[in-house]
Amino acid sequence: MKTVLVTRPKHQAAPFVRELEQYGLSAVVFPTIEIRPVAGWTVPHLGSFSGVFFTSANSVQFFLEKLLAESPEELPNLRNVKVWAVGKTTSGDLEKHGIKTEPLPKVADAENLMANIDSKEIEGKTFLFVRGNLSLGTIPKLITERGGTCLELTVYENIQPSAEDTEQVKAMLLDGKLNCLSFTSPSTAVNFFEAMGSKTVPEGVLIAAIGTTTSGALEKIGIKVDIIPEQFDGPNFAKAIAKALN
Repeated sequence: MKTVLVTRPKHQAAPFVRELEQYGLSAVVFPTIEIRPVAGWTVPHLGSFSGVFFTSANSVQFFLEKLLAESPEELPNLRNVKVWAVGKTTSGDLEKHGIKTEPLPKVADAENLMANIDSKEIEGKTFLFVRGNLSLGTIPKLITERGGTCLELTVYENIQPSAEDTEQVKAMLLDGKLNCLSFTSPSTAVNFFEAMGSKTVPEGVLIAAIGTTTSGALEKIGIKVDIIPEQFDGPNFAKAIAKALN
């Protein structure tokens, strides 16, 4: 049985592991990021923004948890302002709270999302970008380039894996017990190779990225990507990995 390393946070890994198991694949969960909320921020007045951007389910979770607990009066404002999301999962989590999002890009990454927005919607306007501490900052950069203003709000942070877990995965990798390393965000990829202390991947081990943003981050650090699904979501990612391994 082929084995896939899953680098998602523990609380997000189970659905993806089940998808892999449906294809007869074994999974080892090694969260290269663990997520925790950032303290010390407050929910701004959302009616003062022309739009709000969310690029991950984590940004939705931690932002809305605080909003509902401390500033529930802001929920109608969030429902009335334009909201953009990267990916079906992020959009779906917003819709659970009655927040409609703008049309999703065919390719679920920040650059394609921004490419679908007319520059007239950006110039001279102010936006809120809800982020994690390892965000690449693509959206604020593009908003600024188009003459807009962007407030960045960090609502969660990523914690690296323990030394003990890292040594166990290193051993499995060197012993040929892992057939594929899967990455679902730039931070999972960067953190993994930082934890390993090496960018050398044993021969025959495939590298899988859920989308172009993640593959770009891998290529930037010198890692060749073997697998990218046609659609950037968990089920299609598992299907693409299974096809490559079987």
